[in-house]
Amino acid sequence: MRPADGQPPRRATVAASGSATLVRTPGAAGLELDEARSRDGLPPPVVLPLPTAPAERAAGQVRREVVAGGWRFEVTVEDAARAALRERAGRAAGDAAGPTRLVVRAQIPGRVVSVGVRDGQSVEAGQRLLSVEAMKMENEIRAQRAGRIERVAVRPGQRVERGDELAVLA
Repeated sequence: MRPADGQPPRRATVAASGSATLVRTPGAAGLELDEARSRDGLPPPVVLPLPTAPAERAAGQVRREVVAGGWRFEVTVEDAARAALRERAGRAAGDAAGPTRLVVRAQIPGRVVSVGVRDGQSVEAGQRLLSVEAMKMENEIRAQRAGRIERVAVRPGQRVERGDELAVLA
């Protein structure tokens, strides 16, 4: 469904409910949700404007309150074309920055069972780096991205606490 004023629909992510299409309605105080009639007999969702900060307005965003099925959500809405442009710009900036150092830290206290990499070794995303045993369970620590192991900071049998450095990925 397209709005009567011919503008493209605006998109927003609504908490755990997934993606909803918000459609501008000429002359209305708020917005109406596309396919407003629900199958379970609940009243149609209501969308009301919320105060929008000047920085959000400058970025082409508006804030809305959505009440649907007894749930209240606050959403930030922007044009799909502007969101796609922002996403492309962010990806391009990330690509230009190049790889950065990533310090792999222990998420839980335990004992290092095994180390599967060595200094200078190249690794792929998802490759097993080492294992930490905690509460009689072995937890595999995997590479979050591809790169080269700059330094392995632990050895088998060593005790580690939460937040301790395990390895550095460059």
